[in-house]
Amino acid sequence: MKYVIKTKRFVLRPVRLSDARSMTANINDREISRRTLHIPYPYTMRDANKWLKRKTRYYRMKNSPSIPFAIEIDQAMVGCVDLMHYVPRHKAEIGYWLGRRFWGKGIMSVAVREVATFAFKKLKLKRVYAYTFPANKGSARVLQKNGFHREGVLRKSVVKKGKFFNDILWAKVI
Repeated sequence: MKYVIKTKRFVLRPVRLSDARSMTANINDREISRRTLHIPYPYTMRDANKWLKRKTRYYRMKNSPSIPFAIEIDQAMVGCVDLMHYVPRHKAEIGYWLGRRFWGKGIMSVAVREVATFAFKKLKLKRVYAYTFPANKGSARVLQKNGFHREGVLRKSVVKKGKFFNDILWAKVI
């Protein structure tokens, strides 16, 4: 399943194997790793190639568990919004990251809005949900701006680097 969404400032498009270099340059940041569950630091070209290979395979699957969108600015992948754990006509988890030099410019708020709208209108989903760490205030603001509501705190629900962390569950339903 491949889709392209054009905005005034960037394009949301399918990820490509050729994104590995720009992806690595933008995601390889200790702060991005700290604010997310599955992004390691350092993030290598090997990590990018492995992730991109898996995600590009999903485009060929009839019942793909994931629909990833690269955030493209100036022909480079500077971030990603991914609809994961996709259940047709029901729900998906939305996850995202953005290169730090693009933070604070409203890019992720627009990207999440566009992908959530796509999920509800094109995919006919009833629920889109996300998880954030309690300290990740920027991600919480992105979700709040887009009509997501905090559903609760899942205490010690995830493990990162051998430590237990709380997760905040957010959702938008129609």
